[in-house]
Amino acid sequence: MPRQGAIVAVLAVAGLASSFMFTLVVPIQAKLPELLSASRDDTAWVVTATLLAAAVITPIAGRLGDMYGKRRIVLVLLAVLVLGSVIAAVSPGIIGVIVGRALQGAVTGVIPLGISILRDVLHESRVDSAIALISATLGVGGALGLPISALVTEHSDWHVLFWMSAGLGAVVFGLVLWIVPVDVLRTAGRFDLLGAAGLAIGLIGVLLAVSRGNEWGWLSPAVLACGLGGLAVLLAWGWLELRIDDPLLDLRVAARRAVLLTNIASVAIGFSLFASNVAYPQMLELPSGTGAGFGLSLLAASLIVMPSGLVMMVLSPLAGRLAHTMGPRLLLLLGSGALIVAYAYTLLFSAEVWQILVANILIGVGIGFGYAAMPMLIMRSVPQTETGASNGLNALFRSLGTSAAAAVIGAVLATMTAGQGDAQVPTSAAFQMSFLLGGAAAVMALVVALFIPTGSDAAEPRPSLPE
Repeated sequence: MPRQGAIVAVLAVAGLASSFMFTLVVPIQAKLPELLSASRDDTAWVVTATLLAAAVITPIAGRLGDMYGKRRIVLVLLAVLVLGSVIAAVSPGIIGVIVGRALQGAVTGVIPLGISILRDVLHESRVDSAIALISATLGVGGALGLPISALVTEHSDWHVLFWMSAGLGAVVFGLVLWIVPVDVLRTAGRFDLLGAAGLAIGLIGVLLAVSRGNEWGWLSPAVLACGLGGLAVLLAWGWLELRIDDPLLDLRVAARRAVLLTNIASVAIGFSLFASNVAYPQMLELPSGTGAGFGLSLLAASLIVMPSGLVMMVLSPLAGRLAHTMGPRLLLLLGSGALIVAYAYTLLFSAEVWQILVANILIGVGIGFGYAAMPMLIMRSVPQTETGASNGLNALFRSLGTSAAAAVIGAVLATMTAGQGDAQVPTSAAFQMSFLLGGAAAVMALVVALFIPTGSDAAEPRPSLPE
């Protein structure tokens, strides 16, 4: 078998490639209506499609990995990334770009699958540090990818972004095929196609309502139909999953106290992270004459935001050691505490660019510890045959948090504005409210983490299914 360090490195690169997809089009987002000859409402689907695909595919891919092999499903997702990137790169119009971006979103399932592979193939003493590193790639890929995307779009055609992601996906595919061993642990049973369809339909409905509520109107028929219809489908899906022999997700495992509370904390941590991702760049890029911004270019703003991702990477060995010696709940408490400090600091000190840089570094500490803790807490509480599906579900809850933050913070910045006519821009009060909301989410994560059981209380093992 390849050296364990090489396996971790390859899975980390796969995680970086996955998270990079979420910031890939940020530099051209405002120009998409002009580039694709489409309305702004239509071009919003270039981002929304990726979000929906990521949320739907991640828990399904986790279950497929448990049943048919995690490495195999990682390779499939990477192949889908390459296909989607090529489709977007060669498409002159909006339809092809949206389809390509949806296919790119599917690769998000690589990170929870990679974390599950680590549990299967690494020595126990190395698992926590490796999980912390892979978890860090959720933030690092986006933080590093944003300035790279900005540089590419400044000096070349926007299609190059998609050719670059296709090449990255192909390289990672080859590395996984070469380095990552075939996993032999399997979950018996048949794949729950009806459950997968129900989960997909329900999630799409809810996430459409959350992500498009600002544009469509929160009380519009479309948002109400999507949101309430999605919730109804999810309730029916849950009822069905509890009554079949081979469910897509074992909701009884998901209802264990440690798993349930960790997933609730994941929503709050995801919200807190994305509140900063929405608010800080806008504050940095708004013209200084507005009284709320600093007038930086996209590239300069991305360089101020980037250190948060680097901090996550640097802290991953420390996070692993802390989790191994003192337990992952401490990491979640430390991460939540760092986020609270970051937002409190920003509320008090946000008049200079360097102060925003300091706040972003604190955000990196919080997310680095928090994101490292969550998969460790999950895997200490579920059978080894269900790590893929359980990590996928946890990733889904993080996505719900980030989606909610995008909608809520976006609404705050869109409604609390000043100016005349079309020149409406967010006010200082809008950013202060955004920071209050991000900090409140971090407080919620801290409170929930206090009630997560540890040690033998967290695990309620079931007999493993035969291979």
